[in-house]
Amino acid sequence: MEEATVMIVGAGPAGLATAACLSKFYIPYVLVERENCSAPVWRNHTYDRLKLHLAKDFCELPHMSYPVDAPTYVPKNAFVRYLDDYIECFNIQPRYLTVVESSTYDMDEKCWIVIAHDMEKSTIVHYMAKFLVVASGANSAENIPMVSGLESFPGVAMHSSSYKSGVVYSGRNMLVVGSGNSGMEIAYDLASHGANTSIVIRSPIHVMTKELIRLGMSLVHHFPLMMVDVLIVMMANFIFGDLSSYGIKRPKRGPFVLKSETSRSPVIDVGTVGLIKKGNIKVIILITEIKGKIIEFQGGDKGSFDGIVFATGYNSNANTWLKNGEDMLNSEGLPKNEFPNHWKGGNMLYCAGLGRMGLAGISMDAKNIAKDIKCKIDSMSI
Repeated sequence: MEEATVMIVGAGPAGLATAACLSKFYIPYVLVERENCSAPVWRNHTYDRLKLHLAKDFCELPHMSYPVDAPTYVPKNAFVRYLDDYIECFNIQPRYLTVVESSTYDMDEKCWIVIAHDMEKSTIVHYMAKFLVVASGANSAENIPMVSGLESFPGVAMHSSSYKSGVVYSGRNMLVVGSGNSGMEIAYDLASHGANTSIVIRSPIHVMTKELIRLGMSLVHHFPLMMVDVLIVMMANFIFGDLSSYGIKRPKRGPFVLKSETSRSPVIDVGTVGLIKKGNIKVIILITEIKGKIIEFQGGDKGSFDGIVFATGYNSNANTWLKNGEDMLNSEGLPKNEFPNHWKGGNMLYCAGLGRMGLAGISMDAKNIAKDIKCKIDSMSI
C-alpha cells in the first residue's frame, strides 16, 4: 500500500494543471496516466490541421503563459510543446501506463483506496489517498451512435479521433457525421483535398468566426450574456447571411447562453460554410439506414460512400473505475452540478476538466481544487 496525500487520475491538461497548482502550495501528489504519454488525446487522437479554437489568452494553464512568439491561435503541435514545457517547468512526473481499475472511499480510514494496474511491470498497485482528483477527461471514450446497417458498410468507418488528414481520400465519396467543430473542420479538410464530401447536420448550430468568439469572450466580463449574444448573432448573420436554405439553422438561445447552460460550443468556421454555399460540401439531415456502400437519408435521398467519419463526440469513462462518487458525477460520468460549481464532491473528491468549458475551465478547476485542498490540510493541522 502506497500512501499519497493527493491522487490525480489522468495526465491530460486537467491533470497537469492540477499538479502544477498543488506544487505551488508544496502539496505532494501522485499523478497516474493509463497511456504512455501525457495528453494522449492531443498527441495521438487529433487531426493534423487542428488549432486551438480560442485565442491563446483564453487557453493558458495556470502559472505559465505561452511563449511571446506563439501565434494567437496555437497549432496542435505547438500546444503539445507548451504542455511538455509545462511538465518540465513544474517538475511533473506522471506514472504512465498505470490504469486505475477501482477507487473506493474507506469510511473508517477516511481515505480513498485506489487499485491500479502497472502495465509496464505487470503488477497491481494499491494506493491510499486522502484526496482524489478525477482528471481522466470528458473525452476518454469514443462515442459512435447506433446506425442501422453500419456493420454491413464495406468502406472505412472511423471515429474522428482516428482521422488525421484528407489527403488519402482524394476523389472518394466521404460522409462526415456530426456538425461540431471537429465535424465541420474535417468536412472542410476532406473537401479541400478533393474528396466528394457530405456532412450530416441534425441539430441547430451557431456558426461564428474566431474573431467574433474572441470579441464575445471579452464582452461577457462586462455585459450580460443575453446582451452579448444579441450583438454577436447580429454580426454573424451579417457575415454569413441566412444559412437555413443550406441546411444550417441557428438555435433559439444565443451562443454564450447556450454554452453556459448546456456546454455546447458554437462552431468556429474555418471555411466550411463557403464550401457548403459553393456546393462542394453537401448537407444532409439524418441517416436512416446503411445497406452496404449505399447510405439512405431522411427524405428518401441515398448515395454511395467510400468512408464515414463519426465526429460524434466522446463519453467520460470515470464511472467505470470510480465508486462512491455518486454525489459528484451522474450516470454519464459528468458533473451533476452546473459550471462553475461542479468541481467538488463529498469525501475529499474532486473533478478537473469535466465541466466541458475548455482550457479556461480547466484552469479554474485546477486553481479551485488546489486552494480547497490546501484549506482542508491547513484546518487538519490546527
